[in-house]
Amino acid sequence: MILKNANILVIDDDVDVLTAVKLLLKTEAREVDTEKNPENLRARLSEKKYDLILLDMNFNSIINTGNEGIFWLKKIKEWTTDVEVIMITAYGDIDLAVRSLKEGASDFIVKPWHNEKLLLTIRELLDKKKSAGSSGKEEISVSKSLLGTSDIMQEIFLKMNKVAPTDAKILILGENGTGKDLIAEALYERSARSKGPFIKVDVGALTDSLFESELFGHKKGAFTDAREDRVGRFEAANGGTIFLDEIGNISLQQQAKLLSVLQNRQVMRIGTNQPIPIDIRLICATNVPMSELANEAHFRKDLIYRINTVELLVPPLRKRGEDIVLLAKHFVKQYATKYLKPALELSSAALDKLKQYPFPWQRKGATVHY
Repeated sequence: MILKNANILVIDDDVDVLTAVKLLLKTEAREVDTEKNPENLRARLSEKKYDLILLDMNFNSIINTGNEGIFWLKKIKEWTTDVEVIMITAYGDIDLAVRSLKEGASDFIVKPWHNEKLLLTIRELLDKKKSAGSSGKEEISVSKSLLGTSDIMQEIFLKMNKVAPTDAKILILGENGTGKDLIAEALYERSARSKGPFIKVDVGALTDSLFESELFGHKKGAFTDAREDRVGRFEAANGGTIFLDEIGNISLQQQAKLLSVLQNRQVMRIGTNQPIPIDIRLICATNVPMSELANEAHFRKDLIYRINTVELLVPPLRKRGEDIVLLAKHFVKQYATKYLKPALELSSAALDKLKQYPFPWQRKGATVHY
């Protein structure tokens, strides 16, 4: 469906937002209706068939759940299945907006938005609706390095496409070898900071003596081996993205130092009292399960809050079996090219063997199959 033929409903208790959206869309769509009170939603949907609804995340209403947008989204999905819903959210509610995708929302936009971006989002959504109706399920991709057609990976790719352009802090969870670093790079490449630096640090490998110097820098003479001034990784990432890998393995002392930097958004090189402001987008990753991170004896809850605006849980191969053949064929082709071999194909027996393999995870002395 093209935008010119679309009926659109905008629901927000802010009159200024309703006016702005209606002015923007009135010459683009067939009809644009506005509604201030979400409690009138059912009546609105019974009166007219809408192709698209723009729904605010927060209302001053009797529901008062703290996430009224999710409540009304669920109601819309109960009352009609043939409407696309775009959530309108403030920056601080991005985690709720991402949750809304799981509840059936098609997309979300962050206030204040750019008009061109809003129009593009609406057009793309209506175009996808048309193509999906004629050709079935549409595959989502985010990077040539990330492969996966399984439902669980498609859900991750959808979430990545929504949060990548924002500055939301991302925590990537998953076992070793699941591709957490590839996901971090893809988020960076699709972000508004893609022209800035991308700095990766394996913080789990840093000793207490190196932690501050590596991350925050030092002045010449600050300690015995400080023979020259050094820019820390946070400074080097200014204007771009810093990726802290294996953050679940740092000590409580290191966590306190990192928390201070994230709270104040400034670093102080060892050997100086001069604070240096930093402007970075933070992405973290760990193979430590969230249940262990939630244990305050090992990880500070206030630091989890600072690093975890949006959480991405990357599944192991044993939970995405339909992707195994896709990945196997990809690597066979890649290494055949690298080692100048003729085109190779895996036999049916080899593929069956791969599909039956449990892909166990070895951690802390225990092999886990699940």
